[in-house]
Amino acid sequence: MNIPLDNKPAVSFEFFPPNSEKMEATMWQSIDRLAALEPSFVSVTYGADGSTRERTHNAVERIIRKTDLTAAPHLTCIGASRGEIDDIAREYWDMGIRHLVALRGDAPKDVDRYEPRPDGYAYACDLVEGLKRVADFDISVAAYPEVHPEAPNAAFDLQNLKRKLDAGASRAITQFFFDTDLFLGFRDRCAAAGIDAPIVPGILPITRFPQLEKFAAACGASVPDWLREWFAGLDEDAQTRQMIAASVAIDQVRRLQSEGITEFHFYTLNRSELAFAICHALGVRPTSVAA
Repeated sequence: MNIPLDNKPAVSFEFFPPNSEKMEATMWQSIDRLAALEPSFVSVTYGADGSTRERTHNAVERIIRKTDLTAAPHLTCIGASRGEIDDIAREYWDMGIRHLVALRGDAPKDVDRYEPRPDGYAYACDLVEGLKRVADFDISVAAYPEVHPEAPNAAFDLQNLKRKLDAGASRAITQFFFDTDLFLGFRDRCAAAGIDAPIVPGILPITRFPQLEKFAAACGASVPDWLREWFAGLDEDAQTRQMIAASVAIDQVRRLQSEGITEFHFYTLNRSELAFAICHALGVRPTSVAA
């Protein structure tokens, strides 16, 4: 598949707030390396129950202060009133933040079922609407090619995505997936439903397979049998795992690129090696070596 490098896509990267000095050093090394690829933005996640609020804020503040990157903090409906969320958004705006990732968020681990807080934003579409009232943010929202695990059916989930975009979001970033045809079919359904905002594929480079299966079970993503077989017996062989992970992801993004995808979002897990290699294959390279 020969795609000219001058057709290189836009990329963005997700990081999570570290909870140890060692993990913090790894994250900043990764940010420094991936910054050379001039991403559209870098997002910073927010704990499911708001538990990482301070660490998210500190990471975003440092990105703004120390780099030329566009930071896009996550905000969720969980654990805060509408007024508190609006205050956080105003503070971000005053810091120079113009891009947010708006999510409903996961219910706390000790809760069986999500229940909207009476004084909070109930769902992501409400959050998007509220954030746009605070300021004219560029807002990304989540999409689920294989249907959100709590949605009653695919049609409901698709209409929920449309509500978020109609409320003022600029783009949707998908949950990770490994069957490219699932994404392409989802993109077609979005178009048929009248959604014309960009649907950006979320790519998860595989670092540890048991961790991947845990993530997939939590978000309703399928893990193909062929992928499970490729990683079988490699729990103690990090080098081979990394080679296979790079091959899987490069095949995936090159196929998507051939189908007209021009923007990718990478769930880095605070590591740079695989994301950097995948971007290289896409033609996204530091300016000094792009030629």
